[in-house]
Amino acid sequence: MLRFRLAVAALACLLIAAENHADDSQYQLGPDSHRHEGVPRGTVTKHIWKSRIFDGTVREYWIYVPAQYDGSPAAVMVFQDGHTYVDEEGQSRVPVVFDNLIHQGVMPVTIGVFINPGHHGDEPPQNRWRASNRSFEYDSLSELYARFLLEEILPEVGKEYKLKDEAASRAICGISSGGICAFTVAWQRPDAFHKVLSHVGSFTNIRGGHEYPAWIRKWSQRPIRAFLQDGENDLNNTHGNWWLANRQMASALAFRNYDFKFVGGVGGHNGIHGGAILPDALRWLWREGDTPVEERSITYSGGVYENETFRYRLLRPDIVEPGQKYPLVLFLHGAGERGDDNSLQLKYFPEVIGSAEQRRKHACFVLAPQCRKDHKWVDVDWGETE
Repeated sequence: MLRFRLAVAALACLLIAAENHADDSQYQLGPDSHRHEGVPRGTVTKHIWKSRIFDGTVREYWIYVPAQYDGSPAAVMVFQDGHTYVDEEGQSRVPVVFDNLIHQGVMPVTIGVFINPGHHGDEPPQNRWRASNRSFEYDSLSELYARFLLEEILPEVGKEYKLKDEAASRAICGISSGGICAFTVAWQRPDAFHKVLSHVGSFTNIRGGHEYPAWIRKWSQRPIRAFLQDGENDLNNTHGNWWLANRQMASALAFRNYDFKFVGGVGGHNGIHGGAILPDALRWLWREGDTPVEERSITYSGGVYENETFRYRLLRPDIVEPGQKYPLVLFLHGAGERGDDNSLQLKYFPEVIGSAEQRRKHACFVLAPQCRKDHKWVDVDWGETE
């Protein structure tokens, strides 16, 4: 058994580190993945946990608490392979992204829990990808890992921070085997986890994960919102083809009319592409409705409108791909919707533009400014005959 665990741990390390000769250079981190002056910073603390459900294992985990947390129950998002997601200089930089998105108001006040897989021994391994229990915990399709979260980790975090317990306020994310693990948790316990984010998920036959597309098609829809990312140059080995497996997942989710998003690229088995689109993936995942129209404003520092504030609404494409150019649609309201509430201008906002189907077919930015009460879009006296 020990030799098997070591072999699986070595395989997991190879899967993450595999060189696929993919060109990931086009995927660059955007502004929401960098620090900005004036954005409150959350705190991150490190902890050690010895599990009862996964007896004999020890693991590291980190807790991120946003600056906006005031003691009221907060949403929670769990990350497998926590060390890679919590790293502020890594491919995902989740604490930085959380700080920015929470500050913008596009995701709720959310406590992040970053958990490493268990390792048999007294101390975690030096190479965190080589945790001996990683494949058993992540690639197995049972409810054990969901129980581990719900019976051990979240109650422990809840001793110090108040967490919301409804499924809609809980999300879970992972990369590779951690990606299929995230889906398994929601699949097994949709009453406890609603939102899933998978980066290059291992929906292949490591421990039976290739069965998911068939199960999704044959079984009734479960209340799961899923975001899947993968690349054409992902792994292709004896366990299966990762790119095809993720495409099969997307096809099955579409067949059963799940609330899902699949973003494909040309990258390999790593977190580069997933990290580049993480801010937009989180916007999509945490949206409250089908048409998330962001509230924005701008205050001019010079020129004719110096120190004046203009309010507007912005509708983004579901996902903004790095380097991709998108059309801009400008929606100008009528005279009756002038004001400063940044709301009236949406009174006659075309539903067809905001529908999920049209936003998938015709990705674009829609800008809806609001004209102030004492102004006009064009300073013209329409009563003049010439």
